[in-house]
Parts: sequence; structure tokens; C-alpha cells
Amino acid sequence: MFKELDPILHSQLRLSIVSTLMTVDEANFNFIKDTTNATSGNISIQIKKLQEAGYIQVKKSFKDNYPNTMLSITDKGRAAFEDYVNNLNKYINPGK
Repeated sequence: MFKELDPILHSQLRLSIVSTLMTVDEANFNFIKDTTNATSGNISIQIKKLQEAGYIQVKKSFKDNYPNTMLSITDKGRAAFEDYVNNLNKYINPGK
């Protein structure tokens, strides 16, 4: 009855990043940092894990001579998030 929850999304910070990206077309690194209240180093590590899983796309460029990292969710990431939420709902409401 209970399905295993996706270990990539089961991390609080990674789930926060993906949840945020589900609501926007794309977001820059600083927006994610402000939204999650996490450190730059920790966000960088979690972004790399999400990118390696194919859940997010990362575009790096320069804006006014400063590094600019833009993030967006992929179709795979969107599907994984929706599965995660559906599976979590089965834990919350096991009779439904």
C-alpha cells in the first residue's frame, strides 16, 4: 500500500528548491537562497544533486560581470514531485 518516497526529494532543502521551482518558470540562485534561508554552499550541493537526477536544469551566465545561475524544473522533475506528493498523501490518508 505504501510506496517508497523518492530519496532525492525527501531532503528538506531539495524539496524546498523543487517546490519553489514548481511555481515559477525559472528562478535565480539568490531567489532560491532567499526563499529557503539556506547557505550558498548547501544550496550549491543540493542543486548539483537535483541536476544529476535530471530534476532541474541549471544555466550559468554572467550578468553585469557577476555570475548568474538560473534554475528551472524539468519534465522529469515535475513528474517526480507530483509522484512524491501523491505518495506522501497515501501516508497521510492511508484509507483513500
